[in-house]
Amino acid sequence: MQMGFYFDQSRCVGCYACIIACMDWNNIEVGLTPWIRVIAIEKGKFPNISLSYLFTTCFHCADPPCLKACPVGAIIKGKGDGIVIVDKQVCLGGKRCKSVCQKACPYDAPQFGSEPNTKMHKCNLCIDRWPEKKKPVCVESCPMRALDAGPLNEIIEKYGYTVEAEGFIRSKKAVPSVIFKPKLKRG
Repeated sequence: MQMGFYFDQSRCVGCYACIIACMDWNNIEVGLTPWIRVIAIEKGKFPNISLSYLFTTCFHCADPPCLKACPVGAIIKGKGDGIVIVDKQVCLGGKRCKSVCQKACPYDAPQFGSEPNTKMHKCNLCIDRWPEKKKPVCVESCPMRALDAGPLNEIIEKYGYTVEAEGFIRSKKAVPSVIFKPKLKRG
């Protein structure tokens, strides 16, 4: 089984509730890069303009390039759920390994703090919430219900198999575990 995300780009209004909830749940200190980013995508010229948002995080790829890049094997892909996690006891820290995992990731998911030898951190799909049958906090906090997460086969069955969205570049090599409902283009 592979866990993954669903993102409905047509519903996201860029409120950043997912980012705040994630930072709060995971005790991410102010000043550290959040594990989730919401990117505003502006196109066109007045009066024909469009604005859409792209949710981006670790997409727990089927073939994670960060895992292969880590020189000490600190990045692990769960055999039962496909969730990509970091063993902070093994991680060398960004300065010592020259952030090779971050550079290998097409989605810039691995993050390091600015302090010397900060260990890598990233989305873990709220792995601690699944045993209690709870979805990740980003999903539960979204007021527009633009996010969902779960077993990828169930996500595909529920929402279909659309792997493209405005502003998203799908890595065929990494195979990110994310399904979209893209924002419809006008005009």
